[in-house]
Amino acid sequence: MAPVNATVTPPHHRHIWILTGPAGCGKSTVGRYLAAQLAFPYIEGDELHTAENIQKMAADIPLTDADRWDWLISLRQQAVAAFATGTTGVILTCSALKRKYRDVIRIASYNDSHVLVHFVYLHATEDLAVSRVRVRQGHYMKESMVRSQFQALEEPTEDETDVLAIDVDRTTAEVQTLAIQLVKEIMAEGTAEQLS
Repeated sequence: MAPVNATVTPPHHRHIWILTGPAGCGKSTVGRYLAAQLAFPYIEGDELHTAENIQKMAADIPLTDADRWDWLISLRQQAVAAFATGTTGVILTCSALKRKYRDVIRIASYNDSHVLVHFVYLHATEDLAVSRVRVRQGHYMKESMVRSQFQALEEPTEDETDVLAIDVDRTTAEVQTLAIQLVKEIMAEGTAEQLS
């Protein structure tokens, strides 16, 4: 048992960074880059879909809210569980097309005030996303599914203050550089607040 007069160090903030946007916007490419640069665990959302969800998408059948619900909860739980390794951050990819989907992830910060949730919304035009998906090899997401995602998309609104938006109509290197700059700025601000 610690002495009564021992100084208790408050827990540092832990950050969940979610790369969001429809298929083809570059979530995995940017997410892996951020994870490598920051030495954070990386969770690929697509890999956590159930076999049934993947079969539906491969058959050009859009997922329903019910299809996504357990998947979103699982993503949140895995992101929080990653903090058990001692990391101060985790990178997660998830389309998070609707506000209520983003809200499911946000529950992580409601459950623990030391967990901060941030969304990096990779904004792409539908034509750009479709053109990227067209040249993919071996992925279940097809062009028609990209178009259905844009139909379902609810772009983040101004009151979603935990969202950073990046226009991806530029080179991959430019997007990655901008993303790492924004993430580091937010984390530096959080560190400064903790020290003040």
